[in-house]
Amino acid sequence: MSDIAVFANTAITIVGVVLLILRVKISPAIALVLGAIYLGLVSGLGPEQTIKSITTGFGDLMGEVGLLIAFGVLLGSLMASLGAIEQLVDRLVRLFGPKTLPYAFGSTVGTVLQSIFADVLLVITAPLASRLSRQIGPQGAARMCAAMALGIEVGLVFVVPGVGAVALAGVLDLPFGKMFLFGAVTAVFTIITTLALFTALARRGLWNPELDETEELPVAEVEPESDRRFPPLALSLSPLLLALLLIAFGAIAEMLGASSPVVDFLGDPVIALLIGLVGALAIARWKLPAEQTEAAFKRGFHESGQILILTGVGGSLAQTVKDVGLGELLKDYFTTNTLVPLLLVWAVAAVLHIAVGSVVLASITAAGVLGPVMPMLGIDPVFVALAAGAGSLFVIHATSNTFWLLQTLLPQTTRGALKSVTLTVSAASVIAMVPIQLMAFLF
Repeated sequence: MSDIAVFANTAITIVGVVLLILRVKISPAIALVLGAIYLGLVSGLGPEQTIKSITTGFGDLMGEVGLLIAFGVLLGSLMASLGAIEQLVDRLVRLFGPKTLPYAFGSTVGTVLQSIFADVLLVITAPLASRLSRQIGPQGAARMCAAMALGIEVGLVFVVPGVGAVALAGVLDLPFGKMFLFGAVTAVFTIITTLALFTALARRGLWNPELDETEELPVAEVEPESDRRFPPLALSLSPLLLALLLIAFGAIAEMLGASSPVVDFLGDPVIALLIGLVGALAIARWKLPAEQTEAAFKRGFHESGQILILTGVGGSLAQTVKDVGLGELLKDYFTTNTLVPLLLVWAVAAVLHIAVGSVVLASITAAGVLGPVMPMLGIDPVFVALAAGAGSLFVIHATSNTFWLLQTLLPQTTRGALKSVTLTVSAASVIAMVPIQLMAFLF
């Protein structure tokens, strides 16, 4: 089959998946499998090899990320039940003044709290952000709304165990510790830089409180606070911090060539999150009623199911694209320059996200299509993952569930959300490419 035919069939597949999701209203999971079947059959793989590609892609990716996603979501659910988030935000208020609080808040949500399922994290932290917005002076609502959006979305795709970051690492067969280190650096730089830019623009007239803010606090904010007594913050947060420290330690040891069987075992993200999960479960059973702990586990299993299916079928399409030989063809169209290939990854993810509205789907599809060719160009796949994640943040709009949650749970109108969410996270999508490109040249 000619090169043009392979490129054309791949493009038709991607467009077809988008149309099935948007026009026919088919579930993304089903649309991705149908796209993989079409691509395999028209590209000459044949029925047997096409099915093998789909099942292999799903199974291999689940083998990489399945337990990591499940343990991460369950750990996050227990953290929420233990009140760790509320107490952590309260501690941030005490440590940071009004000027720097939004930066600390956004960075914390985007890094430390990424084990918690995004929608759950948003529902819990939005009322806290809403209350704080009234305490930090001019543009307080604007700054906290932007910090909330940046923390949720940027952390999702860059920081392990964020679902998007885990899926990207799995698709590209990356060490999760390495993704954690490079992703955390990218996330913190992006959140702080973008928020500083947004704050400057808001002070110069971008944000109009009369039109962009709601007069009353969201319902979640005016509800009376719970009288539950949570365990101390140090105790509640210790399982999550221990897991993250083990992951970081293992990654640093590997990069320095100081690994050992014990270090490799404890630093493996699956083992690290399992240790954190067991610790959180022990604390929950000690400090919480049994029915509350059981409810937290049920929520975690429910939330992880849909994530696992979508991630797995994304791996099916990526494996099919690889098997039809697209990567081998693309390498002839690029040089060893890292600028253009990474920008192409960003652009593909951005277009997919604008069309589909799913950050995770856009990022793993772009990485799966273009990832196989990058090592041939001397580009570390971790930067492909980060570029795909950055592109998938471009233009978060009305097709995104997160957009409407951010609008309704925070003191902002739809007009305000278009500024604090769509405009700000789109700026982050572009700004993130600065550290990504720099690191790609240096490492």
